[in-house]
Amino acid sequence: MSTYLHDRDVSPHPAEPAKGRLSAYAVPGLLLVVLAALMWWLVLPGNSFASAPLAGSCLSWLILIAAVRSLRRLPRRRIGAVIMAGTVLLGLAAVSGPPRTSNDAARYAWDGIVQEAGTSPYAYVPVDETLEAYRPAWLFRPGLAAPDGNTVCPGDLFGTESVAATGYPSGAPLCTAINRPQVPTIYPPGAEIYFFTVRAAVPDSLGYLPFQLAGLLIGAAVTLMLLPMLAKAGRPLHLAAAWAWSPLVQLEAVNNAHVDVLAGALLLAAGLLLAKDRPACSGAVFGAAVATKLIPMIAAPALLFRRPAAFIASAAASFACLYVPYVLAAGAGVLGFLPGYLKEEGYGQAGGARFGLAQLVSAGVWPMVLSGAALAATAVLVWRTTDPSNMWHRQATMMGLTLLIVSPSYPWYALMLLPLIVLSGRWEYVAVILALDVLYMVPAVPPYSETISRTVLLAAALAVGAAAWRRRCRRYRDGGVS
Repeated sequence: MSTYLHDRDVSPHPAEPAKGRLSAYAVPGLLLVVLAALMWWLVLPGNSFASAPLAGSCLSWLILIAAVRSLRRLPRRRIGAVIMAGTVLLGLAAVSGPPRTSNDAARYAWDGIVQEAGTSPYAYVPVDETLEAYRPAWLFRPGLAAPDGNTVCPGDLFGTESVAATGYPSGAPLCTAINRPQVPTIYPPGAEIYFFTVRAAVPDSLGYLPFQLAGLLIGAAVTLMLLPMLAKAGRPLHLAAAWAWSPLVQLEAVNNAHVDVLAGALLLAAGLLLAKDRPACSGAVFGAAVATKLIPMIAAPALLFRRPAAFIASAAASFACLYVPYVLAAGAGVLGFLPGYLKEEGYGQAGGARFGLAQLVSAGVWPMVLSGAALAATAVLVWRTTDPSNMWHRQATMMGLTLLIVSPSYPWYALMLLPLIVLSGRWEYVAVILALDVLYMVPAVPPYSETISRTVLLAAALAVGAAAWRRRCRRYRDGGVS
């Protein structure tokens, strides 16, 4: 991908005729419209093409490459406005339908509603009838009791597949759009504050739209941060479109409304503050990022190069301040479903889909051991070699390799990786994003799903390794070393 998204900035000559200047906008405009139409088609409920989201995502990435390349011909002073206009157009397409491939936003909404009612989101599971009075019709509806004792749901809830459950304590059949409705929330306090803030401003009946619009705004804010950061680094501004117009952002941050986009924005802000020699402020923002999704902790080794004591102390204080109110309300319950989630996802046991690369060469408990050793070595290397000149490169390396080695099947985790790719120019890590897409969207049909998953992880690893080798060879060549 680096072949296509290179750093050469081509702008029209000042004396270029008006017709030529207008034609420079035609190609990116046309490709943007195609991207928007594809996104609208992909999220439209009941659409035949929407049954193949992986194909739509891959096609969107190919069009994105052409769209980003086409922006090189625009005057530098206009690129930012064009990118932001495209962000709005694509965002409107993404919010035109309910979440397409994930119903996590249903839990976000419920946690926000519960907090509005003055109750800790860690205190009750969604099917507990203690909070029955606060259930909106778009999240819950009565189920039908089947003769075999199971609950039958009459249909989808607001375009999202409903989950059958049993109400507490009456045992009445119930259907809900919330996944895992029999367990408490998994989200940390930083995310819960976000859920409360978004829901507090709108009626409970408004559905997913508030979180989709919030995702659009946060994604746009990240773009506005990337533009001056690219300019300061002397890199082409059109590269910001690789974030702003990407199918990852439009599908996962906007349509599916994943909170990971907020964690990614905070992580980016923390790096920006550290680059400005403000480690205490950077640490505070980083602590908030970790309290939002925990995953930003991966980037910590690349953020300790400047007054690490001040950074760590500030991060710990920020993290604790966000947790304290919820700990006082729920005690140890503030952990929510996190321990059960980690076990369910296979992070603490042999076998399963995690640590896919290590499973190519080992079995039993060894994939976990080998993966842990590789991550520890990467973290030490990143920590020892990071400086102000390569901070974004090292963050991209740490985040990208961790996602590749651990191999979670959730592409929205990469919302914290893509801005680092744009700033560092490490485009090979887009292969990791595509691999996570495949892991999530390929049907779980053993043994074919395991074979496909490990194949795409291996392909992503080869792409990352080949890019690193080529970069190393280029350094030797430029330095006159044969």
